Amino acid sequence: MMSFNLMFIKKRRLELDLTLQEMANKLGFKNASTYLKYESGEYSFKAEQLPMLANALDCNLVKFF
Repeated sequence: MMSFNLMFIKKRRLELDLTLQEMANKLGFKNASTYLKYESGEYSFKAEQLPMLANALDCNLVKFF
């Protein structure tokens, strides 16, 4: 089973100079703290969120695994 690469997500967000709030907005969350819980692994990204996440980070879904 492949593991989800949260470090890639954080690194890519920082490379693109996106704030936590900007990511929250792109994924439809109300605030940055909610998004941070996903990025830190406290919450798990759902399958339907992955295309939006890939779009926000300008990358292919494969990069998440």
